[in-house]
Amino acid sequence: MLQVNKLSFAYDTSNVLEGLSFEVAQGEHVAIMGESGCGKSTLLKLVYGLLTPGDGNILWGKEEVKGPLYRLVPGESYMKYLSQEFDLMPFTTVAENISEHLSVFFPKEMKERTDELLEMIEMTADAKTKVKNLSGGQQQRVALARVLAQKPDVLLLDEPFSHIDNFRKNSLRRNLFRYLKEEKITCLTATHDHLDVLPFADRILVLKDKELLIEGATRQVYESPPNIYVASLFGEANILPITVLKSYADSKRNIIVYAHEFKVSNSSGLATKVKKIYPMGGYTLVEGDSEDGTLFFHSEKDLKIGTKVYLNVSIETINKRLKDLP
Repeated sequence: MLQVNKLSFAYDTSNVLEGLSFEVAQGEHVAIMGESGCGKSTLLKLVYGLLTPGDGNILWGKEEVKGPLYRLVPGESYMKYLSQEFDLMPFTTVAENISEHLSVFFPKEMKERTDELLEMIEMTADAKTKVKNLSGGQQQRVALARVLAQKPDVLLLDEPFSHIDNFRKNSLRRNLFRYLKEEKITCLTATHDHLDVLPFADRILVLKDKELLIEGATRQVYESPPNIYVASLFGEANILPITVLKSYADSKRNIIVYAHEFKVSNSSGLATKVKKIYPMGGYTLVEGDSEDGTLFFHSEKDLKIGTKVYLNVSIETINKRLKDLP
């Protein structure tokens, strides 16, 4: 088990993280989310041992992670860290990069392991291509296979698919996270992309203002966001007084509604005037003006700017959000 205990860190005199505590079980996949600059990458570097905590400590089992003040070569041998800088050998081949740290005394096993990882990143055909001739997205895939080659106990991923095109990204996500579960590799993924999180992460940690704002099971955090900041990490979201949606409601509380949770009607509901439209393929994201300000909602029908529509939210969604409010 990975344990982070009252962890704080500052660059110079400016605190980046304050008092973080959480645990990650063996084989668990935890996503770290939050706005840019909230400390996601810093947290991964602390866990790996590239930085020394100002306060607190980090344990893997009973072994404490030591930072660069205590180790000549920072980084723990049982962990692998994939940063946004790929650290590849540009003048050697894809296969050579992946197999660099595998034992040459077992050539059959080395080839089998290399071939397995080439298949996972969907680059078998590029095995003999020199890395310097690859695109940025291809290099990111090689870097991913390279950190997995030795089957680490803990894998730390910092925006692992940021350079990869959508054509490859979806299948690579499935391949990678399925592989990690099968091998029971503990994984922490720092990401901005909710599609890295919702289908794959067991739990979510959300950082804001130097602190751990919330942690919880992925589905629970998504379905019951405590505030608009957390909800917006998963897509367009709105915050509204409950009385706007249900006029008979005896409450002054606000609830959060995701854009896809609105249902468009021609006759009754929250009156909204279409202001802007953004075609998204299977649906349209609509920006509208209502009595309570700007709203974002999805529509399966083509709407024209200036059209007046009415928005409704299911009673099940309303009751769930009200139940989850403090």
